[in-house]
This record gives sequence, C-alpha cells and structure tokens, in this order.
Amino acid sequence: MAQARSGLSRLGLGAAAAVPLAFLAVFFAWPVAAIIGLGLGRTGVAKTLADPSTWSLVAFTLGQAAAATLVALLAGLPVAYLLARCDVRGRGFVRLAITVPFVLPTVVVGLAFRAVLGDAGVLGIVLANAFFNVAVVARTVGGLWAHLDRRAEDAARALGASRWRTFLTVTLPALGPAIGSAAAVVFLFCSTAFGVVLILGGSRLRTLETEIYLRTVNLLDLSGAAALSLLQLAAVIAALVVGAVARRRREAQLKLRAAQESLRKPHGGEWFVVAAAGLVVLGLVVPIVGLLLRSLSTEDGWGFDGYRALATGGAQGTLAVSGIEAALNSLRAATDATLLALVVGLLAAIVLSRVRGRGTGEALDVVLMLPLGVSAVTVGFGYLVTMDALPGDFRTSPLLVPLAQALVVTPLVVRLVLPVLRAVDDRLRQAAATLGAGPLRVWREVDLPLALRSMLAAAGFGFVVALGEFGATSFLARPEAPTLPVAIARLIARPGELNEAMAYAACTLLMVVTALAVLAIEKLRVGTGEF
Repeated sequence: MAQARSGLSRLGLGAAAAVPLAFLAVFFAWPVAAIIGLGLGRTGVAKTLADPSTWSLVAFTLGQAAAATLVALLAGLPVAYLLARCDVRGRGFVRLAITVPFVLPTVVVGLAFRAVLGDAGVLGIVLANAFFNVAVVARTVGGLWAHLDRRAEDAARALGASRWRTFLTVTLPALGPAIGSAAAVVFLFCSTAFGVVLILGGSRLRTLETEIYLRTVNLLDLSGAAALSLLQLAAVIAALVVGAVARRRREAQLKLRAAQESLRKPHGGEWFVVAAAGLVVLGLVVPIVGLLLRSLSTEDGWGFDGYRALATGGAQGTLAVSGIEAALNSLRAATDATLLALVVGLLAAIVLSRVRGRGTGEALDVVLMLPLGVSAVTVGFGYLVTMDALPGDFRTSPLLVPLAQALVVTPLVVRLVLPVLRAVDDRLRQAAATLGAGPLRVWREVDLPLALRSMLAAAGFGFVVALGEFGATSFLARPEAPTLPVAIARLIARPGELNEAMAYAACTLLMVVTALAVLAIEKLRVGTGEF
C-alpha cells in the first residue's frame, strides 16, 4: 500500500511539473528560440559580435548593473538590520516604504526620478535601479539576519572585539549566502532594466535591453537583436545559477536557526545604523513625493488639470482611449495574468518543494526564473512570429498581453510560496497519509492551510507587478486597447504641458493602487518569502 501511494505521489508530481514546463515551453522557450533562430539564420550575427560598439554596450550594461547592485546592497543592509534586530516604532512603515518601490511600474519610477533629478544621465539610471531593489536586499538579508544566533556576536564582543570588527568577522560571513542571493537577483533585475533606461537614458544611454528593442522595433535588425539576446541570456544564466546556489545555502541556514529570532531596543552605536536606515527610507520617499507634487503642478500653479484631461483622453485625442479605459484594460490584463501565474507558479512550487535531488531542483529553479532575465522585447516579438501556429491565431487574442505578463509574475509567485512549502513538516503529511488521506487530500488538509497566506500575498504582488508591466506589454498591446503604462509612455513621447501633466497624473494613480495593494499584502505577510 505504501509503495502504491508513493507511486501515485510521484505520478502526481510528474503531472504537476508538466504544467509549468509546458507553459514555459510554449509561451517562453518557443518564441525566444524562434527569434534567435531567425536572427542566426541571417548574416550579421558575427558582424554584431565583432563590432566594438557591441562590447561597449555590454560593458555599460554590466557596469551600471554592478554599480546599482552595490548601491542597493549598501542601502539595504542598514534597513535589513533595523527590520531583523531592532524593536523601534515605525517598522511597519519601513516595510511599506521599501516594498512600494519594488513593485512600482518602471515608467513611474523613471518619471519620478526625472521629476526630482532632471537629466541626471548615468547617475539617474544607477539610483533608479537601486531604488527598485533596496527591498530585495532588505528582505532577503533581513530574513537570515533575524535568525542568526546573537551569542556568537556577544562572545566576540566579550573577548574585546569592537562592534565593527564583530560585524566583519562574525556577522558578515554568516550573512554571506543571503547577500550573494540578493546580489544575484538585484544584478539580474538591473541588467535587464527597460523602462527606467528608456526614460532616463533616452537615445544617449542604452543597455542591451533597450538596444534589442531599438533593433527589433525600429531597425528590424533581427540578426543584431539575436546576437545581443544571446549575450544577455548568457549573463542572466550565470546570475541565476549564483543566486540558486546561494539561495539553497540560505534556506538550509534558516532551518537550522528558525528559533533564534529576537528583537530588542537599539543602544549605543546601533542608533547610527538605525539613523542610516532612516536616511535610506527618506531617500526612497523623496522621488515618490516629487512625483505626486509634479502631478499637481500646472503653468498657473497647483491644480488637477492632468487628472481631468486623463479622464477624457486629452486634448485633440492624444490617447485613443481615456485614461479610465486604459486603467480598466490594465486591471483586466493584470487579473488574468495573476490567475494564470498563480496556477503555474503554485504547481511549480509544489514540485520544487518535493524534489530531493539538489542538482535537479536547482536546474528547475533556474529554468523557472529565466523569464525574468530574457528581453521582454524578444519574447513579445517572438509571440508575433509564432502564435499564429496555435489554434485561433493568438496574435490577435486579448490573452496575448496576460500571457506575457504571467511569464514575469510566475517566478515571483514561486519565490514567495516555495519557502513556506519547504518549511512544512513532512511528519504532518506522513501522519495524514497514514490515516488514509490521498495525495490531493493531504495537500488540501495540510499544505493549503499553512501556505494560504503566502499564496494570497503572491497574488497581491503578482497583480501589482502585472499592472505595471511595460516591456512586453508595450510591444503587444493593441493600439485601441492600451494599458495604463503604455498610455503613459505614449504621453511622454508627445510634447506639450498637458500631455506631461496627464502622464504624471496616471503615474500617481498607479502608485496609489500599488501602495494600497502592498498594505494589504503586509497584513498577510508570513515572513518566509523572499520578496
């Protein structure tokens, strides 16, 4: 009987794994392979790879990503310490202040930094990318820091080590896995940034992502775009492998030290770290406040001209639809994408939580994270090339945008739900199976109640990320049915005071919706998810 149940369990896991793998094969691997195949089938790939400007582009992409990663690490570590170790008032606000930037649409962040810094060039791009990713560092590192045993630090202090030396020789090495995992994820996000670079860099500063967009959309240079996509893919896989290995070590440490979490009032030099964290939070709030003030600024002072124009579509039909209709398009697409990503991501998380082979689990984890690092433009253009082969010609389907958005949301669902499922005690499942429960009932009675809150949080995060997705959506959204981020990009591209006011007003509305969603997520937070 036990062998029969084990066989059914393996069969169920195989069926569960087939769904996310099939989804990735059809809606990710196939379109990307088609575009790269088209490019490699033409002349010009070798020429692109041999062009010195290509490697200058690679150097700038990796350089700005490395700089932004360093800034995010330096800014995120004090916040991680505050959240993990300090019992101070306002910790809930700090969580909100660092989480809202992570899920804000890229066009919103680009406009916010342009409103505050103007034409800041490389500095603006680096700071904007770091602004996005402070939450990744604070949550990833803080999750491990909260579980470190204080006794090792106290022993070092008792032996005469200074607070700084204790941090460098005891705490920092223990935090290494979490810092490595966070750095890999942040580098991945920064190296594939699209909207921020497009808005702040314009035509002067380009990364691999924006250059792929330019060559695909404006120049129809598929061979050059394919060559750049291959370079980007190689960098992404390297970052994902590093992140997967570091994440595995981090999860092992969390299991060993799960009972050590404690908070206490800061004292002495710890207040300097708290003050540094406060300055970071202030730096995160400034662009958001600047965006809000800019949305209310008019030629005649303060007013709601941008909001009123947004409700009508603007003067002389600036937008094909009103801002309200664009917002409804965004809500519909984000809802569909979230539901799809929840199904695929939950099945993937179940499989990863039960996989025993270390290499197999890490390989599957890397595969599931790949959509975050491959050019959204490559995916979008690949859809237009391949989706006509599916029944009903998906190129004209309203599901095209939700499918592309679900590719981005699914890895985030996995990252939030997987740690919770891995933390479920196997003895509970074994006890339920011993009492006669089948695999589905074991999942329903044991795993589901424990993972429900993280699933709801994943749905909330997925929804706001899909709501603000710009890269693939800008390529796939039909002209008569733009989403709000696409409408914002069109407003930015057109000169005029009213168009700019409408863009800032639309950004503010997206920001408010994002903040409300994050507040709801924080109420459901269980503390074990990576984001």
